[in-house]
Amino acid sequence: MELYRGTTANQTDYNDDGRGPKSGKLLSNTDERLDSGLDSLKEDNLPSLEECRITDFVGPTDEPWKKELTEDGDTYLHLAIIHEATDAALKMIALSRRDPFLNIQNNQRQTALHLAIITDQPLIVEQLLKAGCDASLVDDHGNTALHIACRKGSLACFGLLTQGCSQHLSAILQTPNYNGQKCIHVVAIQGYLSLLESLIQLGADINAQEQCNGRTALHLAVDLQNFDMVKLLIEKGASVHSVTYGGHTPYHLTYGRSNADIQKVLYELTSPHLRELPESDSEDSEDSDEDYEERCQSEVEDLYDDIKVMGQ
Repeated sequence: MELYRGTTANQTDYNDDGRGPKSGKLLSNTDERLDSGLDSLKEDNLPSLEECRITDFVGPTDEPWKKELTEDGDTYLHLAIIHEATDAALKMIALSRRDPFLNIQNNQRQTALHLAIITDQPLIVEQLLKAGCDASLVDDHGNTALHIACRKGSLACFGLLTQGCSQHLSAILQTPNYNGQKCIHVVAIQGYLSLLESLIQLGADINAQEQCNGRTALHLAVDLQNFDMVKLLIEKGASVHSVTYGGHTPYHLTYGRSNADIQKVLYELTSPHLRELPESDSEDSEDSDEDYEERCQSEVEDLYDDIKVMGQ
C-alpha cells in the first residue's frame, strides 16, 4: 500500500496508495481524497474493521491482531488510519506503547506515522509519537514523516513532529530523501515561508545542498521564481555565493528568467567575479530551467501518484 499525496484545504501534495478493509469506512470526501489514492483501494480479500471490534483488542495477552497483515503488508493499525477509524486506531495505539508493532512498515515501507500525516490526522500523529513511534524511519522514497509534513504544508503535524522527536530532530533535518532533498529543500520547492522559518529556527542548514545537483534552497527559490522565498532566505542568511556542482550561483539561474526583481537583488549581492556564467556551462552539466521545474513538479506527482496494486 503506497499512500501519498494527501490533500489539504489549500495544497495538494503527496500520492498514496493503499488497501483497506472490505467493509471498512471509506473517507467521506472522495474528491478531496482522490489525490491520495484512497478511493482506489481494492476491497476484496482484505480483513474487515467491523469484524475486528474494539473490544477484540482487549483479548489475549499475545494480541494476535498485531500479527495480521494484508498482502500489501498493512496492519490493522495501518487500515484504521487509512479509513479514519479513529477510535479503533487510538485503542490499538494505547495497547501498543513502546511496542515494535507501531513501527511496522508496509510494502512501501510506510509506518502508521507516515499514513497519519498523509491523511492529515494530527490526533493520531500525537498519540503515535507519545506511544514511541519512530519518526526517523523512511518510506520507499526515502521520506521521513517530517519530509511528508513539509511537502503537505501541514502546520499541525509539523509542530507535533518537531516537538515530539526533539532528541532525533537534528539527525532528521539532515536526512535526505532518495531525490537528495532534505526537509529545507522540500519546503523551498513548495514555497511554504512559515515552515522555512521554523526549520531554520530548529537548526536546519540554510545552505544545505541537494545531493543530486548541489542546489541550495536559494537556488530552488530562484529556479521557481519565488521572490518572497528569495527575500526571506537572503534575510535569514542564505549564501548568494553558494555554487551548484556545475558551478552556478543563484544569480546565474536568473538568466533568461522573467522576474527582474530577483535578478536585480542577486546582481547587487553577488561578487562581480561570480556574475558571469562559468565557461564550462552546458545543457549537459545541469537541467535546463524548464526541465528542472518539470522535474520538481513530477517529483511531487510521483511521490503521490504511484498507486500500486499487486505490483501493477
